[in-house]
Amino acid sequence: MSTKTSADTPPGLAAFDRTTSIWGPITLALGLVISLAASLYAAFGSGIGITGAELVTAVVAVLATFGIIAVIEPVSYFPILGRSAMYQAFLIGNIANKLLPAAVMAQANLGERPGTRRAELIAGSAIIGAVLVHITTLILFVGVLGTWLVGMLPAPLVATARGYILPAVFGAVVLQSVMALKSRRTTIVAVITAALIVFVVVPLVPALTYYATALAVIITIAVSWFARAKMPPAPAASPGEAVPPMQISEPTR
Repeated sequence: MSTKTSADTPPGLAAFDRTTSIWGPITLALGLVISLAASLYAAFGSGIGITGAELVTAVVAVLATFGIIAVIEPVSYFPILGRSAMYQAFLIGNIANKLLPAAVMAQANLGERPGTRRAELIAGSAIIGAVLVHITTLILFVGVLGTWLVGMLPAPLVATARGYILPAVFGAVVLQSVMALKSRRTTIVAVITAALIVFVVVPLVPALTYYATALAVIITIAVSWFARAKMPPAPAASPGEAVPPMQISEPTR
């Protein structure tokens, strides 16, 4: 079977990979430093009286609640985004409700399944487009018209819309993911697993509430792996006859 190795990578993609491996960690580290510097200045340089003990207590509380997400999100998003788009997404933020839907929709519209180099480049381009649209609409509809527009809407309408925004976003993400994956078996496993975790396991063991996402992802991966369609063995080549190579998409690295 013939597969594409790093030696077969076009020079342009090889240079792209080298640049990504250098500047991706650097930009993320700069983002972390700037974020921490601003937060530490607000806590200790603005005179609001936060103590070190209070800061540690708050950090521990946040880690206990959201620490598992720091593990689950990279594992969950990498197969769809790829390495370079992952750097973009985690530096920008709003992955689940903005960047991931944009990447999945772009891949689906261009007929590319997640996991290939082309899908990675498509995801990165979609993220750039999503950010440009987001910044433009943020300036126009939030900075210029947002306060005025929300003030003109009836309060019950605003409250009702807020209750449906998040489910609508995640519903669109799920549908686009299912359409892009095109795997009925994996979709069924994921839906059944998530339903059992949310409606059976969590009510029976409330202590697992914050680990529901992790359990659903891990169990879905495991069950899908064992329930996957088994590939038939390659036919043995006759003496003097070569088996034609199988063509596969190059995986993301």
